[in-house]
Amino acid sequence: MDFANMVVLITGASGGIGNSLAEILHNYGATVIGVYNEHKINTQEYDTYKCDITKEEDIKELLQKVIAKHEKIDVLVNCAAISLDDDIYNKGKEDFLKVLEVNLVGTYLMCKHASLVMEKGVIINIASTNGIDTYNPLSMDYDASKAGLINLTQNLALRFPSLKICTLAPNWVDTESVLNMEPNYLKSELKRIGQDKLIKKEAVAIKIIEIIINDDIKSGNVIRMDNENA
Repeated sequence: MDFANMVVLITGASGGIGNSLAEILHNYGATVIGVYNEHKINTQEYDTYKCDITKEEDIKELLQKVIAKHEKIDVLVNCAAISLDDDIYNKGKEDFLKVLEVNLVGTYLMCKHASLVMEKGVIINIASTNGIDTYNPLSMDYDASKAGLINLTQNLALRFPSLKICTLAPNWVDTESVLNMEPNYLKSELKRIGQDKLIKKEAVAIKIIEIIINDDIKSGNVIRMDNENA
């Protein structure tokens, strides 16, 4: 695939997997659009836009601007997500819904409106192994959102057969939020689920690129990533 002719829109591009992916694709020659909400992306290398993905009007305005400038979107990667980990008795309805609204509903809205301007192309939704089998009661809202995202992706793949829509579900990744966790807690979690070390966010970005360009990976697929060699 010719990256020089590829327009890629990435949500959650202010840090973590999204930021790493944006930098790598930019270096490969792709036209990158980095989307952020609260934390501005400090770069002059590619276009950045502020957008609250839980608001449909924000998404419509974002896509209008992108299409007006670039005329197309070839790839959408939904990295935007939040977590509010806490014990069930400290987690109220508002917090639970906020996680679902960003991680699941926001991704749904991005896919819905992007499908109107993408006649063909690729959509990749970033889930987690927590949506499959590495659950944690402290993150049950996050886990539920990622399980829902896997199901959503499969339904979207059926609804939009002209698009390749996949889910990538990595295990613990060395994002800023993970590295800032209490070290003993993180160590115990890695041991609990049998993960030897954190997956580098650059490795996840490369896996995303593989999904984009590999025709053997079909729409609706859930690609699990338990380690960097997955």
